[in-house]
Amino acid sequence: MPKPNYSFEKRQRELAKKKKKDEKDARKRAERDAARPDADTDADATGSDAAPE
Repeated sequence: MPKPNYSFEKRQRELAKKKKKDEKDARKRAERDAARPDADTDADATGSDAAPE
């Protein structure tokens, strides 16, 4: 019987953790961006209208 490859198992656990963390960060970033466009859109509109030509 072959001996277990603990390094491979550990790497797989680390990859799973990283993937889960990245997905969570992406979800948080999307929620932040979804709440922010109102302020960004208003700032962009007033900034472009306020610029003298």
